[in-house]
Amino acid sequence: MTGRLGPAEREEAWQRLGSETFDVVVIGGGVVGVGAALDAATRGLRVALVEARDLASGTSSRSSKLFHGGLRYLEQLEFGLVREALRERELMLTRIAPHLVKPVAFLYPLANRVWERPYTAAGLFLYDTMGGARSVPGQKHLTRAGALRLVPALKRDALIGGIRYYDAQADDARHTMMVGRTAAHYGAVVRTSTQVVGFLREADRVSGVRVRDVEDGREVDVRAHAVINATGVWTDELQRLSGSRGRFRVRASKGVHIVVPRDRIVAEAGMILRTEKSVLFVIPWRNHWIVGTTDTDWNLDLAHPAATKHDIDYILDHVNSVLATPLTHDDIEGVYAGLRPLLAGESDSTSKLSREHAVARVAPGLVAIAGGKYTTYRVMGADAVDAAQVDMPGRIQPSITDKVPLVGADGYHALVNQADQLAAKHGLHPYRVRHLLDRYGSLVHEVLGLAAGNPELLKPIGAAPDYLQVEAVYAASHEGAMHLEDVLTRRTRISIEYAHRGVECAEAVARLVAPVLGWDDDTVKREIEVYSARVESERTSQTKADDQAADAVRAAAPEARPQLTEPVS
Repeated sequence: MTGRLGPAEREEAWQRLGSETFDVVVIGGGVVGVGAALDAATRGLRVALVEARDLASGTSSRSSKLFHGGLRYLEQLEFGLVREALRERELMLTRIAPHLVKPVAFLYPLANRVWERPYTAAGLFLYDTMGGARSVPGQKHLTRAGALRLVPALKRDALIGGIRYYDAQADDARHTMMVGRTAAHYGAVVRTSTQVVGFLREADRVSGVRVRDVEDGREVDVRAHAVINATGVWTDELQRLSGSRGRFRVRASKGVHIVVPRDRIVAEAGMILRTEKSVLFVIPWRNHWIVGTTDTDWNLDLAHPAATKHDIDYILDHVNSVLATPLTHDDIEGVYAGLRPLLAGESDSTSKLSREHAVARVAPGLVAIAGGKYTTYRVMGADAVDAAQVDMPGRIQPSITDKVPLVGADGYHALVNQADQLAAKHGLHPYRVRHLLDRYGSLVHEVLGLAAGNPELLKPIGAAPDYLQVEAVYAASHEGAMHLEDVLTRRTRISIEYAHRGVECAEAVARLVAPVLGWDDDTVKREIEVYSARVESERTSQTKADDQAADAVRAAAPEARPQLTEPVS
């Protein structure tokens, strides 16, 4: 099996949670949590992972979707962080997730004649050489004319030349889910909609967690030698719930991105633009561009950070300063806001807070990990398991996840070469098959197999034709999606790729997954209502001027998982 996460596996996982003793329980289904679960499972440990909502439902589905070294960390002289991140980028491209992680070209426009080219070139030279082996081309210097040929959308007076360089990108939510499925493939119990409501103790040590199934209210005790708190911006809340004093504090920084159609910016590469505080990326995203991000303190609802009109205007103002044809609010198809879990420092400026991660054994049996960046999730997961080994009986094996491909990676390159035959066999366009391969890799056979005897499933979803109907079914049967929101916002990216944000295909998708998830007509109706209310609240919040007003609107929308307790502590 390929780490299937479906309704049957969910029930089996519940039985195992209550009956087995685990070496380690990981709290949090973001990329660091699933990375830690995979790391522990491939060391031969007995592992359980619980997540209150959905895999990647927080920060890990709302990033800039890049695997990158972080050019601006070079300026902060964080050479170790850049080197580590570039090594991870290379591993993802070549061995771990070649089906999900792809090279992407960027233009770095130069605006100052004397100092900027040598300064930037030196930084990019370090960037090109620090990562060791390379799967992406090195930097290329361009004149103004050359840069404008690459990105005709730029104003002529916005640059004097440019440098093209490469990084890598992935669908963050899909990648996180695949890491979770890979952990399940190697024996980990992976269960979503499963909230930690308390910690178990024996004398002075943490000996497990009490969890609640937020779909039906059942509770059970899960026993473990060690517990890893990998809850990102919720780290401090879980810390309070455990009754232990934390070793570090986590601050939430809000990052907002907008999504616009590809034809609004005429360019053959993405862009990285300097701002007064940070950088702004213009990132190619299939037939769209993602433009972001902001970097502001956030002290409100952690589950549903809200983008404001001010955030969107900030992005538009900065990108329009270099575009010949400016973007407007009417061009925006999608908006998303996420929270970076930054290690709290002395400085008030969130863009200066450390992206380095920290691991601490905050009590016997309890390890917390926070900070870091998406790109280095694998290193973070390994560090967390290393810190937890002091609480486990016997000696544990070293981390091997740098050698473990994610499910779907094996055989991917051969299938790309066979895309035409695969397309002919299933009556699909080869372009469609290549799109599927970049989402599922060699699991594409499982996906297409669900349409055997029901060829209707190989037709596109009506109001979201980038996706096939069978993909929605597969999300529920194999990928752990339990609610309409999970399918429309994370297993697919319909919620940000279409101007209707998923509302126009909500009913069609709900009816596709209903038989898999056992929904009756009332449940289908409720799922559509909850999802539609979420979209409406997000749209309204994005017209508000400040965080408090936007948060009040967004927080009032109903929750897809009705028995979730907020906040957790």
